Order: sequence, then structure tokens, then C-alpha cells
Amino acid sequence: MEQIHWVRHRWQQLVAAESGRGRYSAPDTVPTKSSPKLHNAQRLTGKRRTVIARHGPHQHEYDSVSKGCQGNGIRTTKYSLLSFIPMNLFQQFHRVANLYFLFLVMLNWVPVVEAFQKEITMIPLVVVLIVIAIKDALEDYRRYRFDQKVNNNVATVYSGKQQTYVDQRWQDVRVGDFVRLSCNEIIPADMLLLYSSDLHGVCYIETANLDGETNLKQRQVVRDLPQGSELTPENFHSRIECENPNNDLSRFRGYMEHPSNARVGLHHDNLLLRSCTIRNTETIIGIVVYAGHETKAMKNNSGPRYKRSKLERRMNMDILWSVVLLVIMCLTSAIGHGLWLRNLEGASFLIPDTTSPALSGFYLFWTMIIVLQVLIPVSLYVSIEIVKLGQIFFIQNDVDFYNEYLDSRIQCRALNITEDLGQIQYVFSDKTGTLTENKMVFRRCTIAGVEYPHEENARRLEVYKPEEDEAMGRSHTLKSRASAKSLSCKSLSCNRSSVSLHTLTGHSEEEGEETSSPTLPRHSAFSSPMEKDVVPDPLLVQKLNCLSSPLFLLTDASMELTYIVDFFMALAICNTVVVSSPNQPRHVVQVPEVSSTPLKSLEDIKMLFQRFSLPRFSTLSPPHTTDSTRSFTGRLFARGKPASFTPSPSPIPTKREHGSWKDELIYEAESPDEAALVHAARAYHCTLRGHSLERLLVELPGMGSLAVRLLHILPFDSTRKRMSVVVRHPLTKQVVVYTKGADSVIMDLAESPKGAEQSESRQGHIKEQTQKHLDNYAREGLRTLCIAKRVLEEEEYEVWLKRHAFAETSIENREELLLESAQRLETNLTLLGATGIVDRLQEEVPETIEALQRAGVKVWVLTGDKQETAINIACACKLLRSTDQLLTANCGSKEACKALLLALRAEMECGEAAEGTSGFTLVVDGRTLEFALQEDLKGDFLELSRCCRAVICCRSTPLQKSQVVRLVQDQLQVMTLAIGDGANDVSMIQVADVGIGISGQEGMQAVMSSDFAISRFKHLRKLLLVHGHWCYTRLANMILYFFYKNVMYVNLLFWYQFFCGFSGSVMTNSWVLIFFNLLFTSAPPLLYGILDKDVSAETLIKLPELYKSGQNSKAYLASTFWLTMLDAIYQSLVCFFVPYFAYAGSDADMLSFGSPINASSLLIILLHQVIESRTLTWLHVLVLVGSALFYFSFTLVFSVVCVTCSPPTNPLGVDKLQMSQPLFYGVCALTTVLALLPRYTLTNTVVPTFFRENCCSI
Repeated sequence: MEQIHWVRHRWQQLVAAESGRGRYSAPDTVPTKSSPKLHNAQRLTGKRRTVIARHGPHQHEYDSVSKGCQGNGIRTTKYSLLSFIPMNLFQQFHRVANLYFLFLVMLNWVPVVEAFQKEITMIPLVVVLIVIAIKDALEDYRRYRFDQKVNNNVATVYSGKQQTYVDQRWQDVRVGDFVRLSCNEIIPADMLLLYSSDLHGVCYIETANLDGETNLKQRQVVRDLPQGSELTPENFHSRIECENPNNDLSRFRGYMEHPSNARVGLHHDNLLLRSCTIRNTETIIGIVVYAGHETKAMKNNSGPRYKRSKLERRMNMDILWSVVLLVIMCLTSAIGHGLWLRNLEGASFLIPDTTSPALSGFYLFWTMIIVLQVLIPVSLYVSIEIVKLGQIFFIQNDVDFYNEYLDSRIQCRALNITEDLGQIQYVFSDKTGTLTENKMVFRRCTIAGVEYPHEENARRLEVYKPEEDEAMGRSHTLKSRASAKSLSCKSLSCNRSSVSLHTLTGHSEEEGEETSSPTLPRHSAFSSPMEKDVVPDPLLVQKLNCLSSPLFLLTDASMELTYIVDFFMALAICNTVVVSSPNQPRHVVQVPEVSSTPLKSLEDIKMLFQRFSLPRFSTLSPPHTTDSTRSFTGRLFARGKPASFTPSPSPIPTKREHGSWKDELIYEAESPDEAALVHAARAYHCTLRGHSLERLLVELPGMGSLAVRLLHILPFDSTRKRMSVVVRHPLTKQVVVYTKGADSVIMDLAESPKGAEQSESRQGHIKEQTQKHLDNYAREGLRTLCIAKRVLEEEEYEVWLKRHAFAETSIENREELLLESAQRLETNLTLLGATGIVDRLQEEVPETIEALQRAGVKVWVLTGDKQETAINIACACKLLRSTDQLLTANCGSKEACKALLLALRAEMECGEAAEGTSGFTLVVDGRTLEFALQEDLKGDFLELSRCCRAVICCRSTPLQKSQVVRLVQDQLQVMTLAIGDGANDVSMIQVADVGIGISGQEGMQAVMSSDFAISRFKHLRKLLLVHGHWCYTRLANMILYFFYKNVMYVNLLFWYQFFCGFSGSVMTNSWVLIFFNLLFTSAPPLLYGILDKDVSAETLIKLPELYKSGQNSKAYLASTFWLTMLDAIYQSLVCFFVPYFAYAGSDADMLSFGSPINASSLLIILLHQVIESRTLTWLHVLVLVGSALFYFSFTLVFSVVCVTCSPPTNPLGVDKLQMSQPLFYGVCALTTVLALLPRYTLTNTVVPTFFRENCCSI
């Protein structure tokens, strides 16, 4: 007991001294110096960092202590001027294809196997390396310019020499520096908050640059630091011990050790992260603990995502087949050359040579590797990169993906999986914020077992026009005057008038001078007119109006009123909302003096109670307590028995009128649910008017403005699924815990009070009725939250407080201890009621899901909502159709789960033959899913789910979402896509083959982890069905075309070997041979891969079934590859033997024979693409004609001016002579027609017939 009394005494001392505490903090109940337990908790295990002031009393130790800490300059570039060439070459030669061609270059330098001039063989490799190097250099230069822009920003840093704060560039900031920032300035490094101009040691930051969230976050000064005057760096004697740099944005552990050896725990709320923006605070001072690349923001900056697509994996396999084909051709040539030499031994025209035929054949094998090197498409990888960049350009510039309201367009963060968009077979989607708006609107509620339907509010939502919301809710940003010294800007109105809630703490502040700059209205998160303008329920308004009547205690409904008041009190204060003013953007509202109310003080309540005899309340408490105002009001606002009553006339309007409230308030909420509840409470004039670290200002009907002392906030987490506030009730002075959270949790924690049968039966009735209402809400598709409270005795609170203070000051296992502390407090709750919040579907969601299902894509919804809510949303978005048979899996044990899965499978087999059933939809809850994902049950679950048209997983955790995606992806070997908008969707987005984030109401965590980012779910329709189809077919056809043209041209050289003794000779000069694939035929495939459209966008949207061709990889099958190879071989035979028979018996030499072959092969390859293309524009014509003219111009010029360019042959005048003869053009024309005739016939008869048949079946 002595310890408890000491704790209470210490608590009173701290309250009297108004020492700053954080929103999660508690008084320092145990002296840190004398507590061995606390010292044990404050030992950091593993590696850690020591930080001391750079210009403080310990600056002589700074160099040794800070050794190894990085500077604040950032560098995202890969290269420098000196390292670019060696590093870029080193990285490029990590590619097997480049190493292969480097090997060929080196091989050609060996005299016995030399095929061409040494310089010529180097050309293909050099060109590829230069092209990629230029691309890398341009990308790196862009990163360099961005780095310079960031590093040259200016911050105010303390200078030890000048003994004052001076302007320094960000890159000159070091760990241990003191940095002073003003309102609206960007934080240059991760800093520990040591001083804030706010009297309570609070600082507000906006993390939009970090995670996209525009709502304000509160940070607090390290405990026990004086806040009366600005921090003096010379007097900062403390040391900081913290964990080493890491990428966890939500965690920071460490302690600050003062000269007295007292240690103060540090946590996440003390840390200001780089790239965040200071709001609502005139001045803050912090000490840098992490700088540059060690900051958490940079640790999370992983850059673009790189994945290997399914098509690319298939292409790599076909390249291996090309290698096999190359080896076969070279072996054939080597064996033929050896046999040819053996048969000609002793011939008079042979030059005597001691080399054996076998060894000559071995040498020739490597010679042929050099000659036929074109068979391996070295330029294919470069071409694919260029094509994908072109595809991404057109995707990003599609106006249909532009969101005018958010001023955002699609983001392509993964640069090399565009074709995977055309092969998706399973889509896994979140619900809230993905299928729905994530604009939570209060719809209805139940209080003390009585349901209030809010019918007028329902009608408002039905006729609500989204365009009005957009018109009224457009964001208007206050543009501050740009500072000349940096990109950050000073606040235009961040003056003394912005300090919050001084009236609650006894401090008065004169209003600062108004700035001359005009301020514009500002739109905050979750505050559109649809969300704010809640229409109250008339009956509930009438009951609340009874509080305004002095006779309300005469009614039998006084206890029901206590539930109602507590309910709306919880809605108003159980949150972390920051209250702002519209005429001071991003500034906390300045609350006026507490106004007079009908009940001016507790003395008025006491006098009111003494006027009446109180026999009606005898069942609530012993008679001797009736004279105690505090005890009576405690019973009044704690719990009791409600009864019916006749409401008095309503003096409070049921609809909000202009000017009916004192001023306009803006609520900065961390979640849309939180904002919806605060706006709902305000609709009933239960208004949160101010929110500070230790005080809340709440206006209640009939009571006026009440100052509520805030003791603790226990924030929401995914484990507890609830949040709580601990306050001292303004009327009863009791410690009250208000809790809101998921109904599945709160209903279990809500227990009937002991020792009062009537109260116990009343609570049982309330729970029963509330559960019925919750089930009805879920069937309507509403999101449900339960509201509860708990009244603590002083002794009970002090015992909990001591343990909680220890948990807060602990360093090791701090999160676990705080979780345990919160769970210890949130028990034996009194259920007050529940809310139903509507989250409307996004536009065109049903049409999008229907189109995806018609395209053969199976859509699964993975959500944390209740089963009834998820089913209702599934019906609304047409995922679940009226003709579907619903299979529900809810079980409490593993054995039951196994039996249920088998039973559902049997039911499905029986129902497949039933008439009127279009398919099956499986609904699984989180507990059943946990069993189903275990090793011995996953097969049964997968077998059942794969036969369903859709699957809905309810109450699923983020880990379960990722496990489901991985199970389907790995076991079924299908292409998966995951789409979500929140941090709880990140794990499944990263696991899926394609991850898509929606930039919505829940920040940018999902976007930053995604491959593509869109603003609305409806964009998925065109992204997959149109751009996905195009990207896949374009790239597949381009890759096949590359293989075709290489095999076709290489076979010409191979056929010639049969007529030259397999000597490795070629019938063309080496320059044309090298440039043929590198220059003459390289541009058309690029255009083909970027612009070709086999089907128009309108047709793809109208006929989603066409998407199935990509799912089945019909554009690039193994059979397609080998048919392409056979076609290439056929064309090469025609292209070689038509000129051969045409020039048979003539005096044409080797180069004269090769000239029509080269020209014919070029025309065949170019016209082959014309036949394959479904789109021909002036750009296609320009490139095709340009390629042909380039070839003929080059060969003509080459044959005229080149005498010794290709030794030992001499091409002088050969092509000029050939092109002057009619036979040349006749051979070229005949060869081209005969070679392309089968391809033309196949493309214009078989393919259109197949397409028409598919369209008819559709």
C-alpha cells in the first residue's frame, strides 16, 4: 500500500508541475536510478549506436564515438565519371549473352579458327554495349540531378564556432548536429525531438512524402527535458544509446542517459523521420541520430522493382534450343568438312598440309560457331528492354487511367513484367478501399439495445451525387512563399495563435498578428461533404434534448440517457483526431474559453438532485449514498437501468444550419472510420472542439463545453483490434476507459457486472439486442464497430498505472509489455452500443468484376470484415450472383475443418448437375482458413476452391492473405495478381506475380510495394484486358519474329556449306553479314513490339473472352515456336535454291551469287512482318521502306568505294553490276513470293477463320 500511496503522490506532483507526457506515456512512477528492473529493461542487446552532441560538452569525444556514422548526403547513382566505364562493363558482362559474344570475339582472334576480320566480329557486341551504356548513363544522370537537388536543400543547424544556428546544406548535416526547424519545413534527417515551442512538448508532422498519408501525426519531446525555454546545445550533456539503423518505420528503441546516470526510454513517438514535414508548431529542435542512407526513409527506398516475367522464362528456354540448333549445325559442318578432306586426300589442287581431317573438322567447328553466331539473338535482350519502355510509356499516358480528382495517373514501378498483365488467371483483391470508396459514412447505430435506423440519413446517401463531393472537396493547397535558401518553406500563419488548448491548462495567449497572405480553404483527409453531413435520427435527437431540460431526472429514461451520453462521448474522444481550423490551414484550432452551460458546475447538479426525492434510483445503490453528488453522478454516468420515456420538444435542430455552430472545425483523422464517428457525434452536437496532449474539449448538448482530462491513449493494433482512451470523467471525476473496436473482440470482452442481478440482466439484454443489430448491419454490408466503457476504481487504476509506466519506460520487449498492459485494462467492459458505417462501392466495380470473370479470371476477395458484410459486398459487386450456390466454411477445429471440406466437395459434385446453378462461391472465415492452410489440409482446400467460381475469405489477417496467394500460385502454377490499398495488403502484393496498389485513403504503403499503382479498381479492367493483352501479344510475336529472322538468315549460310566443302566460307561480304541483323532488320521489330494492335481496344472491352488467349499463352506456345522455326527453314530453302538454280551454269562468282540471296532474304523478312502485323500506319511504312533503302544504299556505296574492306574477297562493283541486271529483280521477286506464300495463306485464311469462330462462340 505504501508503494501505491507513493505512486499517487508522485502522480500529483507530476500533474501539478505539468510535465510533458506523450500520448502513450505515464508518470515516471519509479526512480530510474534506483530501479534495477528498469535498468535491466534498458539494456540494449546486440549492436547499437551511441550519439553525443557534435558541438556540446562532449565534443572532444565526438570523432571517436561517431566513427562509422554516415553523412547526410545521399547518392542514388550507380556510377561516377571514373567508375562508369569499368562498372558498367562489369554489370553488362553479368549477362550470359554478352559473355557468349565476348567469347566469340576472343575466338576470332585465334588464327586457326578465324572467320572474319578481327574488328568486324567485335561490332555486334560493341554496339549492344554502347546502346545499353547510353541508356544507363541517362538514367544515372537523372538520379544525379535529383540527388543534387535534395542535397543542396538548406536547414538551420547549430554551429559550434559561431555559437548560433546557421544555414547549412542538407549534405553537410552530421549525426549529433542540432537542427532547428520551423512550421512547414521538411525534416532533413532522422532526429530525436528535444524541444518544441508547444507548451506540452508536442510536435505535429505530416508524412505524405514518406507514406502518402496527409493526416497529421503527433510526436513528443523526450520525457524529463525542460520545455520552458529553448534548448541550449552547449548545455546538452546527455548521451543517446539507440538501435542501429534499420528500415522499420514504426519502431525506434533506445534510451537517453543523463549525467546523473538516470536513463529515459526512447520510442517511436520521439523520432522525427526524414522527408516528413513539420506542421502546427512554430519551432522544434532535434538532434540527428541517423543521417543520409542510414535514415529510415532511405532504408525503405528500394527503387524500381525487377521481376522476371513468365514470357521471358519461356524465351530463355527457346534460346537454349537455339544453342542446341547451333551446335547441331556446327557439328554437321565439322563432320562434313572432315569427310570432304578425307575423300580428297592427294588431290593436286590442295595445298599440302599436315593437319589431319579430324583436327581440321575440330577447327572448323569453332569457325562455324563464329560464322553462325547470328543464330543467338544478342540484340534481343536490348530490344525487349526498349519495347517494354515503349509499352510503359503508352500505359502511363493513357488518359483513361487519369484521375482528375486526385490528379494522379497510373504508375509503372516494375519495368519488365508488362506482358504478365496479359496472362493473369487469379485476382486476389482486398475489399475496403479497393472495391469500396473507403469513404466511411455513418449510417446507423444501436445504443443500449435500441436501434436508431437514421432513415433520413439513408435517403441522403442514396441520392448523393459524387460529382458534388468532388466539386466541394477539391484540395486547395496553401502556397507559401518559397524560401530562397531551400525547397522547404516557412509557414505564413504559424504564429502564436496556433498553440492549442491553452484555455484548458490555465494559460492564455494573445492572438498573433494576422498575416497579409490570404489563406485558402483546405480539404483534409476523410472530410468530404458526404462523410461530414450526417443527418441525425429524430428519436435520438429528442432523447438527447432531454439533457437540456431541468426536468430530465423526472423521466424514467435517465439511465438510457447515460448510455447515450457515454456512447457519443466515446465517439467524440476515443480517437487520435487533430482538430484544425479552416482559416489556419494545417494548424490546431485555438479553443475559446469554456462557455457557460445550463449545468454550470457540479454544485448545480447537486442542487438539482436535492430538489427531488430519489426512490426510483434505490435499485442502483445503497440509500446512504444519495447525498453524495460525486457518487450519484458516478452511478448516473457509469451504468444503470434504462426505461421508456416521453421525449420533450426538441430545442436542437435535427439538421445542421449555417452558423448554428460557433465555427467550422476540420478533423485530421488517421483512418476514415475514426473520422466518420467524430462527424457522427458532431451531428448530435457532441462536438470534439479541441485535442491536446493532456486535455480534450468536448461540447455536449445540455452541458456545454467540458474539459476532459486525457490520461492515456492505447492505440489500435491488429492484434487487439481495438483502441481505448483513459480519461477522468468531467462530471463524475472517475477514471473511465472508453473502448471501440471490432465486434468479434468487444462482444467477448463485454461482461455483465457482478453483484447486481438487474444490471446483469440489463447488460445481457443489451448484448443480445446489439448482436442482432450487428448481424442486420452486416447483412446490409455495413462496417461495424462496438463501443464500450469501463469505470475504474482509484486503487485499481493506480495498480495498473504502475505496471503501465514500467512498460512505457522499458526498452526491451516494450511493444509486448504495452500490449499486455492494454489487454489487462480492456476487460469487464460495459457494452454501450455499436455503429454501422457504410462504405460505398467504387464506380464500375460490378462491371469490372463481371468483365474479369468473362475473361476467365477467377476473383478472390480477401478481407478482414465480417462474413455477412463481405457476402453483402460480394452481391453488390456481382462477384456473387443470384444463381450461384453459396458454400460456407465455418468451423472451430482442425478435424471439423477437414470433414467440412470433404462434405462441401461432395455437395459441389452433387450440385454440378443441378439446374439453375451457374457456379459455386466459397465463403471461408479466418479461423477456418487458418486450419485450411495447414500442410495436411491445404490440398483439400485447394481442390475445393479451384472448382469455385469465386472465393471470399473473411476475417483474414495480412499473413493469411499472403499465404493464400502463395498457395494458389505455387500449387496450381498459375499467374496471380494481388490488389489492395493499405499496409495490411503489402504482404500479398509482394508475393503475387503482379502486385497492384491503389493510391486511396490509406496512404501509399501498398503503392510503394506494388508493381503498378492505379487510383481506382475500375482501371484494372482496361489495364488487363486491353494493355495486358496488347503487351503480351506484341512481345510474344516480336520474340518469335526475332527467332524467325535469325534462323532464316543463318540457314542460308548453312546451306551454302554443302557447296563449298564445309569450309566455313560465306557467299556475302562480312560487313553485310554482321550488319544484316544488327542494323538492316532491327528497327521494324521494335515498332512491331510497341505499336501493333491485333484487336482494337473497343473490341477487347466488349469481348473480354479474347483475354483467354493470353492466359493460355496461345501467342507463344512450344508448338508455335517450332512452327516458326520450320517456316524459317522453308523460307531459307526457297531463298537459297531459287537463286542457285537461276544462276546455275552462269559465270557468276560467289559474291554475285550471294547478292540476290541477301536482297531476297531482306525483302522476305520485312514483308513477313507486314503479313504478321495487324496495324499498319505511316510510321510502319516509313520504317520498313527506310530499312530496305538503307540496305540497298549501303551495299551500293560499299560495292563502289570499298576495295579492300573485306579481304580476301573483293566486293568492288559486284552489287552495282547485279542491280543493273533484270535477272536480279526477277529472282528477288520470285523468291519472295514463293517464300511468303504459305505464311500469307495461313495468316489470311486459317487465323481469320479461327478468330471468327471464337467470336461466334462468345
